[in-house]
Amino acid sequence: MIQGVQSREIVEIFKHSLIRERRDDTTTIKAFSEEQRLEPVNPRILDPFRVSFMGKKGFTLIEIIILIVLAGIIIPVIVVPFVTGIRMSNKPEMVTTAMYLAHQKMEEFMKYNYCNAALNPTALTSYAGIAGFSGYQWQWSIYYVDNNFQNQDLVTDRGYKRILVRVSDPMLSIYEIYSVVTRW
Repeated sequence: MIQGVQSREIVEIFKHSLIRERRDDTTTIKAFSEEQRLEPVNPRILDPFRVSFMGKKGFTLIEIIILIVLAGIIIPVIVVPFVTGIRMSNKPEMVTTAMYLAHQKMEEFMKYNYCNAALNPTALTSYAGIAGFSGYQWQWSIYYVDNNFQNQDLVTDRGYKRILVRVSDPMLSIYEIYSVVTRW
């Protein structure tokens, strides 16, 4: 609360008319009365919405806090997709290698004719590592199938054998290829 003497002076100042003058890009406020004349007042005190960056040095605490908050929101939005993109950048190479290995194994089977012992029906093997290709594994199976390539069977010979080769890459994605060998 303002003391009695100061409040009377403030009331006297505001009773008088205020004149605003503009000279050389500065604003001065003068209050005239019969008893006293005020000196020019700093315009930033009386007009807080007038912003002047001239002569301002450094940042305020609130500006730094706002910068930190905005950086905390924006940086993860930018960094997460970038890191994901880098992590997945070698995926096309893995797919190509896995498909190459699957086709290589399939070619090993396809060089035999239908009656060869290498094409005897075999249940799905367990995954085995591939020499020279770290992290890649393959498995395969050979089944008798009908003329619609369905109804897998290890016993009944129907004239068709379906060969399945499955390859797993280092990211544990699985790639499969099928081929059918006929007796005829």
